Amino acid sequence: MMNNVFSHPAMALVLAGSVLAAMAAARPALAATPTDASRYHGMWVTADGHIRQELLPSGRYDEARGTRQSAYQGRYEVRGNRIAYWDDTGFTADGVFVNPDELHHGGMVFYRRK
Repeated sequence: MMNNVFSHPAMALVLAGSVLAAMAAARPALAATPTDASRYHGMWVTADGHIRQELLPSGRYDEARGTRQSAYQGRYEVRGNRIAYWDDTGFTADGVFVNPDELHHGGMVFYRRK
């Protein structure tokens, strides 16, 4: 009987763990760094106050429209001055922070509420 490292369960687990660790280290980071997103956390509103979008520290957002609270919810990522949204229903969108207090998204302009 030929003996190889894969015939021993413990060795197979060690090798599999090493391979997974190497793959994880080689994969580029997909999530935004905390410093990218953290500077934009908080409430963003349109000038008329109709649409209010809260960017939460958890990487989730909650958007209210008029009297409808939580009209849209999902996750977001910030890279540099760009933001990408993935709504829980499958809708995707993006936007750009033109300065620390102004967000252009979906043809609208949002202002940071302080």
